[in-house]
Amino acid sequence: MSRLSMKHLRYFDALARFGHFGHAAESCAISQPALSVQIKELEQLIGTPLVERGARQIRLTSFGEEFAKRAGDILRSVDELEDMARASQTPLIGRLRIGVIPTVAPYLLADVIKELFRQYPGLDLRPREAVTQKLIEDLVGGRMDAAIVALPISEPSLHEETLFEEEFVLMRPLKDADLPVPNSAMLREMRLLLLEEGHCFRDQAISFCKMSSTMPRDLMEGSSLSTLVQMVGAGIGVTLIPEMAVPIETSSAAVTVFRLAAPRPSRTIGMVWRKTNPLSDQLAQIAEVVRQAGTRKI
Repeated sequence: MSRLSMKHLRYFDALARFGHFGHAAESCAISQPALSVQIKELEQLIGTPLVERGARQIRLTSFGEEFAKRAGDILRSVDELEDMARASQTPLIGRLRIGVIPTVAPYLLADVIKELFRQYPGLDLRPREAVTQKLIEDLVGGRMDAAIVALPISEPSLHEETLFEEEFVLMRPLKDADLPVPNSAMLREMRLLLLEEGHCFRDQAISFCKMSSTMPRDLMEGSSLSTLVQMVGAGIGVTLIPEMAVPIETSSAAVTVFRLAAPRPSRTIGMVWRKTNPLSDQLAQIAEVVRQAGTRKI
């Protein structure tokens, strides 16, 4: 007869987080029917329904909500026990789940991965690109070990390790190369291209330009810095990008780069992890690898 297992808890935890059998199954790398069978088996083992199944979505029962909280606590405790064992090993080996925001990942991640594999050949690196809010949720929830983000995060349970500072530069169409450098007030009058909502870099650009919460009617958005730069090259508007992105993003677009007048806009890149993580000393060493890679980029 089947018994309650860690596998049951992990599958149910995924379902509780995603609220969707298909998405939960994908995150667990199993088929949707297989996940459904496991959840039904779990409900049979505990003797009560955990999920209300609708045509398009699922909801947890009141008991299912409490069960999800307890299951999450158990899974985090088990992961921490595994991390304690790994913390005693030198050099660091095994799984490392590290998140990176989209305005850093394309420009820094490859160099970081190469160096980590060189220094830690036994490391099972599992990088993930996502916006800051999602990374922090997964980090606090124990589904990620560390994240490379723009600071500050101001989450009491997380340690923030400052890595490096980088400036923002202005991208304009190539035909505007001889125009004077605009200040923040002038930028407010231009068609400024920004990343869509959810990206912290968008908020930083808006803050520098001192825009109000009511955005200009002709402001345009893109899903990536690459899209924004291509739009600038097509003459649609101007945009701000981080300094480390310049070599890649300017290689295939008819744009020109301007350094803004002081005080120049900038951001602080750092790495964050849970203060309770037994791998904190090892993560500090990983952060140093990221710091050196980032410093070489700017």
